[in-house]
Amino acid sequence: MTEGNFVDYVKMHVSSGNGGKGSVHLHREKFITKGGPDGGDGGRGGHVILRGNSNLWTLLHLKFKRHIRAGHGGHGSKSRSSGEDGEDMYAEVPLGTVVRDTETNEILFEITKDGEERIVAEGGKGGLGNWHFKTSTNQTPRYAQPGLPLEEKFITLELKVLADVGLVGFPNAGKSTLLSVVTSAKPKIADYEFTTLKPNLGIVKYRDFQTFVMADIPGIIEGAAEGKGLGYYFLRHIERNSILLFLIPADAPDIKAQYEILLDELRRYNPEMLDKDRMIAISKSDMLDDELKAELKAELDKTLPIPYQFISSVAQQGLTELKDTLWKMLN
Repeated sequence: MTEGNFVDYVKMHVSSGNGGKGSVHLHREKFITKGGPDGGDGGRGGHVILRGNSNLWTLLHLKFKRHIRAGHGGHGSKSRSSGEDGEDMYAEVPLGTVVRDTETNEILFEITKDGEERIVAEGGKGGLGNWHFKTSTNQTPRYAQPGLPLEEKFITLELKVLADVGLVGFPNAGKSTLLSVVTSAKPKIADYEFTTLKPNLGIVKYRDFQTFVMADIPGIIEGAAEGKGLGYYFLRHIERNSILLFLIPADAPDIKAQYEILLDELRRYNPEMLDKDRMIAISKSDMLDDELKAELKAELDKTLPIPYQFISSVAQQGLTELKDTLWKMLN
């Protein structure tokens, strides 16, 4: 998926259908002089429904669909014939889509399962025909209910990427390189900061044909929770990852300090992120000789509170062990 095709934020206007009017009709037939009321009910207005689709990874298909309008309900007619229900309109969305009311910013619901359907704008109920109002004292009612009006609103769709493992790190920590090596994804890789401007997803193949999904999130910098850099906009994608894999390069001045800065940005954005399982991958470790690696390991064993693994995406070192550890954590 190219960066330009990854759309994770869409605003649109949705409108359901009006309910149909109930019919005011008195039965007339040869040899039946006073058949009484037989006006049918109006049909229900169409709903606007969002449906989860596990084959979608982005909101690109809705980017230019600014309006969704459902059909109006048909009016009732004679012989107690009900009007036709209005046509429901469906919009397919990827799993992890959060739906907000644009005007109030209230979260309406979230789509997390394949095939899950949620009504975002409910069609108006059809009115009752006059035969419902027949009584012993009012045998020919000449009135019926109008249908209820449609519902319309502006909604905002926000995609939060659903992945098993989310890569968290500073710009140029090697996240995209790792993703390109362990999956078939082809993220843009360059030696300047913020090469990755959109999240990238890849499927990691494991032993016995098992797989799990890994997401490369754009680099976080100190102050991301206040909106610095790109981090604030994409921190929400980390909310839906099962495991957070922190990537810190082996040549970092202080590995533990960098980890704590990243962790603090996540905490300031959403404290619930700290409840997730975490692991550190020390990237670019092919730059370390055995002696340096042993010294660093002795220091990290004392200071780091979570498991870590030395890896090198370029030299293909430690990747199998990394996948083994991640698979155990996932299961």
